[in-house]
Amino acid sequence: MKKFYVYIICSKRNGTLYTGVTSNIVKRIYEHKNNLVKGFTSKYNVNSLV
Repeated sequence: MKKFYVYIICSKRNGTLYTGVTSNIVKRIYEHKNNLVKGFTSKYNVNSLV
């Protein structure tokens, strides 16, 4: 059985929030922090795990 994780990241205090689901949390947070995937999180600089 595969495990999935729900995560919340933000841009800054009282800033933009993003909620996601992944099966590989370490890889996904790395992708967000380094803006490897173009989209909402890279556009609004959302990359800090809450």
